[in-house]
Order: sequence, then structure tokens, then C-alpha cells
Amino acid sequence: MSAYVISEVDVKDSASFEAYRTIAAKTIARYGGRYLVRGGAASVAEGGPPPKTLIVVEFPSMARLREWYTSPEYAEALKLRPTALERRLIFVEGMPAD
Repeated sequence: MSAYVISEVDVKDSASFEAYRTIAAKTIARYGGRYLVRGGAASVAEGGPPPKTLIVVEFPSMARLREWYTSPEYAEALKLRPTALERRLIFVEGMPAD
């Protein structure tokens, strides 16, 4: 069953963010992930505050997603995260196949 990373991001430093994003994208691909949403225009249809930058990544499974998140490769991107961005990060399982 697919699993998803949903990230709501507030960029703190553009140069650090670009470096983080470059590393993260390579690691996501390496672990079988693919971007479904990567900062496109977003608007609120109902409730809540305006959305920040949204990113949605699909992985083949929650196990693979967690393997990516705890990988030594992604750890390099995480070193940049404190200066690059603030975020809310959510892991969610997709629907089972019919």
C-alpha cells in the first residue's frame, strides 16, 4: 500500500532551501518516492489559515518511506533543515488496493 509524506513548509533561507531540496530530491528518488505536489499554487476552499508551501511525495509503502526518512543519505539534507525551513511533516498511509 502506498504511503505519503505531506509537508507544509515555510522557507527561512532561499540558498539553504535550494541546497536542502537538491539533496532531498535525490534521496526521495533513490528510495522509490515521487513528487505529486511540489510547491504549486494552493488556496483554501474551507476553514483554517492560508496554506504555506505544500509538498506531497508518494512512496511504495510506509516501510520504504520510513527507510528513506531515517537513511544516511537524507540525514545530509536534515543537517540543512534548521537554517533552510520550518515545516510540519505528516506521514500517512494510502488506501488499500481494491
